[in-house]
Amino acid sequence: MWRIWFYFDIRRALVALHVGLAVLAFTIHFILLSTDRYNWLERAPGAPAPAQAAIESSEAPAAG
Repeated sequence: MWRIWFYFDIRRALVALHVGLAVLAFTIHFILLSTDRYNWLERAPGAPAPAQAAIESSEAPAAG
């Protein structure tokens, strides 16, 4: 395993690793923000998730 570092510069490899992981993290977060269920920015603080709100409204007793 130590011979592989004769072919690669360790600083360049670590920078590329961190940049790749940062791009992956941003991609995952932006995908989650584009969904209705996991978008934590558009929902009001303390408001239940849309799926949870649908479950609660279906369990509510009928008025009358």
